[in-house]
Amino acid sequence: MNSRQLKALGLPGDPDCIRAAIAGIQSASRAGILRDLDLRKQFAAFMADPAAHREDPHFGPLAVALTMLQLEPQPLSEPISYRTWGSDIDAAAHSQMRQACSMPMAAAAALMPDVHVGYGLPIGGVLALKDAVCPYAVGVDIACRMKLSVFDLPPSSLTAGAKDSKFVDALERGTRFGVGVEYERPMSHPVLDEDWTVSRVTRENKDKAARQLGTSGSGNHFVEFGLLTLEQPADDLGLPAGEFVALLSHSGSRGTGAAVCSTYSAMARARLPKRYEALGRLAWLDMNTQEGQEYWAAMNLMGQYAAANHAVIHRQVGRLL
Repeated sequence: MNSRQLKALGLPGDPDCIRAAIAGIQSASRAGILRDLDLRKQFAAFMADPAAHREDPHFGPLAVALTMLQLEPQPLSEPISYRTWGSDIDAAAHSQMRQACSMPMAAAAALMPDVHVGYGLPIGGVLALKDAVCPYAVGVDIACRMKLSVFDLPPSSLTAGAKDSKFVDALERGTRFGVGVEYERPMSHPVLDEDWTVSRVTRENKDKAARQLGTSGSGNHFVEFGLLTLEQPADDLGLPAGEFVALLSHSGSRGTGAAVCSTYSAMARARLPKRYEALGRLAWLDMNTQEGQEYWAAMNLMGQYAAANHAVIHRQVGRLL
């Protein structure tokens, strides 16, 4: 039985409901009771009170899917307000933040001074949701971050423009740049011993993540040497005032992080109620669902991976000085 036939029997066209109904029909058929069922009446009863049928041995998952479909969040009476830090902010970024603040579970929001237009949520926008997570608001490059290492080297050793310097050599051999770039022999780091089975996406991409560990990717990612100037002592770092040779890197969770975002954002958009279609990339996952919990676990793993990626880059580059 296909989705068109199931819709003719009164089921909604939601993908989860269709999949659960087909699985239920197959289960009832194997049990030899399918011929005795009036599916139209069965589905009508489930839709009238899906919670009462969650324990059905064959159609329980369908009842759960119908329950979730009926538990669509209700919109707030009006969008929440948000704070703005900084000035001269693009009007389009404000427009994106106002739309984000109209999400039914939006709880708090703010714009940072570096804000600019993004995908759904503006880059530099901060959004807190209640019992929900929005993959695109978290970002395509999950846990993109920066790392700074300070070296015990005289500032005079850093000669700008010296193409044959040890600093240039360390950068060229200590990491790799480019879309999809990998190492033939993966670098080592404890992050690869974490549980990568928290989601199908992380499980299937673990080998790629291992090969890309220590690479920088493309776009606005970089690894560079420079001089760090401290006008006063940084007691928490154990550094006096002065100038220091430092290494700064900017990158995130590479191809696996992008795969996590695209996969779960697609799931969220497929489940987005029609009345919220205008939210587009701001589609969310309910944290009380399996998909929401999977994304949350995968997102946190990608945070660990992004930190490990920087650690490996700084380790490799530092060893070459």
